Amino acid sequence: MNLPAGPVLGIESSCDETAAAVLAPDGRILAERVFSQIAEHSAFGGVVPEIAARAHLSMLGTLVQEVLRESGQRFEDLGGIAATAGPGLIGGLLVGTGFAKGAALASGRPYLAINHLEAHALTARLPGLADTQPTFPYLLLLLSGGHCQCVVVEGVGHYQKLGTTLDDAVGEAFDKTAKLLGLPYPGGPALEAIARQGDAKKYPLPRPLLHRPGCDFSFSGLKTAVAQLIASLPSGALAQQIAADIAASFQAAVADILADRLANALALRGDVSAVVIAGGVAANGVIRARLTQAAGKPLIAPPARLCTDNAVMVAWAGIERLHAGLVDGLAAPCRPRWPLEAL
Repeated sequence: MNLPAGPVLGIESSCDETAAAVLAPDGRILAERVFSQIAEHSAFGGVVPEIAARAHLSMLGTLVQEVLRESGQRFEDLGGIAATAGPGLIGGLLVGTGFAKGAALASGRPYLAINHLEAHALTARLPGLADTQPTFPYLLLLLSGGHCQCVVVEGVGHYQKLGTTLDDAVGEAFDKTAKLLGLPYPGGPALEAIARQGDAKKYPLPRPLLHRPGCDFSFSGLKTAVAQLIASLPSGALAQQIAADIAASFQAAVADILADRLANALALRGDVSAVVIAGGVAANGVIRARLTQAAGKPLIAPPARLCTDNAVMVAWAGIERLHAGLVDGLAAPCRPRWPLEAL
């Protein structure tokens, strides 16, 4: 690999985490910071875009100063400055890319507009993350609050989408089900926690599209079935064991759906070197175990802190794109909607 001339600064501000990281040209993490906005949004049960944008504006400069100081770098020492340019909430994207463009202009460093989905897709290639780095092509299951996709990663900037969700993203289904169970935001980790005490076979919830051809996903029917189940129970707060059983049953249904879609994808593209899971839901232990069992190939999942939104993945995507000669001009726009296949 032809490495960039210096470390790369990554900036992530697409949703409700403000993050900055500096990676050495060979991918070693020199410094990273993440400011989570959970406290700001929890009272509303979800992300409020205006609050998120203001928090990014308030915190980003401080986080960048901290990672530069810890890594011993100045802007002028960097090989490039990478920022998430989409998809995401436009206010946050403007904050992050505006900061990055200003720093790139002032220091004369290359600017890299990073697709958030590509950053997730390439994280598995970060040196030291797994015993062996996946070689192209590999299969990606992107499982997050805003996205659920099955994609063949052919190379940097080259992606073949095999399937996507027809309704809710898988992380969205977790959050909405958790809310139905009276759990706090963010719902995914809370649901996984109580599901450990539950019986996954207690409630026979549906598995939409199970054993159907193709690689698309559907979760709205499963979510609706949970809502109808809860509505059929006596009114008032759910008993702890009932909530745990519903959570475990829901989680098992999701794992079955994902494993079924993975099997279809591997039948279509048996030439892939590995299966990679990424996104916030990839941190779920039950889902990791189920997909590891179903893959039949090496399965690579980033550590939990790199499954959720972070700047390490943005900086690494910047290094990959610098290596491929893919540098952006300062006029590169923010793209709230930016599908991988449009790269």
